[in-house]
Amino acid sequence: MSKYIATRAIRGANALVTEADVMLNKAIAEKGADTPVSFPNTAYFLPTILGMTGKSIEKIGDLKSVMEYTRGLLHPVPAGRHWTPYLGETLDSGMATLLAAETIEALRFVYGLQPEPMPESFTLAGGTNYGGANGHGHLNGPIDDIQLRSWGIQLVDGRMPGFAAIVGCAKSNAVAVKIVRELQRRNILTFLSGNVNGRSIIHQLQEEGVELGYNTFTVPFGTDTISAIYALGFATRSALTFGGMKPGMSREILLYNKERVFAFVLALGEVDDLKYAAAAGAINFGFPVIADTVIPEILPTGVTTYEHVVSMPFDAIDGKDDLEKAERLVQKCIEIRGVKVKVSNVDVPVSYGSAFEGEVVRKTDLRVEFGGKHSRAYEFLHMAKLDEVTDGKIEVIGPDFSQIPAQGSMDLGIVIKVAGRQMQQDFEPVLERQVHYFVNGASGIQHVGQRDIAWIRISNAAADKGFSLESFGKILHARFHEDFGAIVDKVQVTIITEPTLHTEWLEKARAAYDFRNKRLADLTDDKVDEFYSCTLCQSFAPNHVCVVSPERLGLCGAYNWLDCKASFSINPTGPNQPIKLGKLVDFKKGYWQGTNEYAAMGSHGVVQEVSMYSIMENPMTACGCFECIVMLIPEANGVMIVSREDTAMTPAGMTFSTLAGIAGGGLQTPGVMGVGKFYLISPKFISSDGGFKRIVWMSSVLKTSMADEFKAVCTREGDPEFMDKIADDSSATTVEDLLAWLEAHNHPAMAMEPMF
Repeated sequence: MSKYIATRAIRGANALVTEADVMLNKAIAEKGADTPVSFPNTAYFLPTILGMTGKSIEKIGDLKSVMEYTRGLLHPVPAGRHWTPYLGETLDSGMATLLAAETIEALRFVYGLQPEPMPESFTLAGGTNYGGANGHGHLNGPIDDIQLRSWGIQLVDGRMPGFAAIVGCAKSNAVAVKIVRELQRRNILTFLSGNVNGRSIIHQLQEEGVELGYNTFTVPFGTDTISAIYALGFATRSALTFGGMKPGMSREILLYNKERVFAFVLALGEVDDLKYAAAAGAINFGFPVIADTVIPEILPTGVTTYEHVVSMPFDAIDGKDDLEKAERLVQKCIEIRGVKVKVSNVDVPVSYGSAFEGEVVRKTDLRVEFGGKHSRAYEFLHMAKLDEVTDGKIEVIGPDFSQIPAQGSMDLGIVIKVAGRQMQQDFEPVLERQVHYFVNGASGIQHVGQRDIAWIRISNAAADKGFSLESFGKILHARFHEDFGAIVDKVQVTIITEPTLHTEWLEKARAAYDFRNKRLADLTDDKVDEFYSCTLCQSFAPNHVCVVSPERLGLCGAYNWLDCKASFSINPTGPNQPIKLGKLVDFKKGYWQGTNEYAAMGSHGVVQEVSMYSIMENPMTACGCFECIVMLIPEANGVMIVSREDTAMTPAGMTFSTLAGIAGGGLQTPGVMGVGKFYLISPKFISSDGGFKRIVWMSSVLKTSMADEFKAVCTREGDPEFMDKIADDSSATTVEDLLAWLEAHNHPAMAMEPMF
């Protein structure tokens, strides 16, 4: 253990705790001990404090006990003439630093100093929607629970293999951009904070026009060092959200992060006392620290998986220029943390990776668009015989967009023909749905929708770099082989802009869409003899089990029965395994011998039985990345449904974030269940408990976004006007309001048999 590091970390921790003490006493005197204090849009109060101490901080005065605990973690600066085992003292000081940092940031919220104002003329990706919970004009500040859960499926399925916390300022703007692009290319979530002599990597990226925000996996927290606490708060909430950890389980939370959350800290530029102290805090979580300057190193002791602190002076890195050195610096970080990275090799002239999937191409940066209001775009994938497909053939039929004026539009058809010995017709819609993700992975390309309502935009920047219509074909050919190589042997892509052929193929595509719709409608639970398991989320929620049937998709909304069937064909030892149903135990409630045996085995004995069709008896568990929460409202004899995007108060007296703590973490809680939103329109939706007509309250965002689907369900249920009887956040936010609404609208749940 380095005495130098210990000295500086302990000294930095003592200084920050003193600063936090002074600020807390000032806040109590000026604002009052009863003044509320919190981070926005989270049910986890101040998450690092909650996770490490178990204290739910709601008022300024509550922070007094936190600071008493924090001071107890401090140690005196090592004397010059004595050698002691500094690691324990350093780690204690690191944890004290984190608790003090979160205290300071929380108090800054009270004073309106957080989130930090954005540098002038700086815009985050997605504007107010993606610039964080706190709106346009500010950096992100703490990640809210909604965003954490929306990233959940990418965290658990490996598309987002880990996160990097970058602190400081790079050698140059070009190096800053290269580091971020290398992380984006590997789909690593990147958090930005800190500065060196007042200059931050956030400023550098801003000056180079790099789009930042949730949707680009590159999130700016703040330009001072202590804003890095938001990254550790994110890590703490990962354990609380997905791991089923409880507040105060500090050791378990730290071990969870070491073993399951692959993160590292990259310190750019000079490292001062505070950065050493913050780095010691990160090491507690098992996150190593890599510096691009000369500092002492800490070799493995078991706290992190490999090295604790690594010095990699930038100018000493082997490389022909600074950009190559930046690339090798990122590679070293990944190596030290042991991040498992999968990089797609797609031959297109723009950067490519999942980190670009959320990019928005605005009108001012638009070169050309296909679909939307002014043109028609569609995508159609169909299988053919092996000798009918020429692998790698990409054909563009019709004019390109060079003659289209800037910000103009044109019709586009993308026809993909695949062949494979293991390919099945049922897999066509599964593969076709991937076009959205594959195309969106290209930087500067925006893809929305599917089938014949696709809408694609190409930015000026992408077009200037040489992105063309042929590039769509190259992306699809490469990605279908990479992701579906077990069932796809050949891929041929035809890009159509010629009007007559465009119309001809659109008619063929619509006929195929209609056939698939009817085929899927006939695919019901009683027509198959096997369901599928999905254990993707067990990487984060070890005891959670998900059973996917034709009439019940996964709670994340991303995997249905056909997806799982295709996944098993691609990877027979992967996360989706067939569950032979075996003996029927109770069809009304959805019990089979096979599903019960799988529940017990898959949950490691934590869950003994799972009912496929009931919320009241042995409901399915959830990891935390569900799209909606269904919850019993006993007084109303029905259930409410709150969407992940909804931050409003519900009649249950809790917001989505608070309810998620009850529904997630692999817990089996009768009356509470996380679900995928399209399960709501299934005939099997809590069918054992009364089905769709049990819904008494619903988030308005769901009512609006799924209006057509719900209208069809109401007709199926024999009450076309039923949606008008369901309350939402505009009409009822308390049980009393809800009961009055149900009575006034003669909701059928009031006359149905009791749910319990």
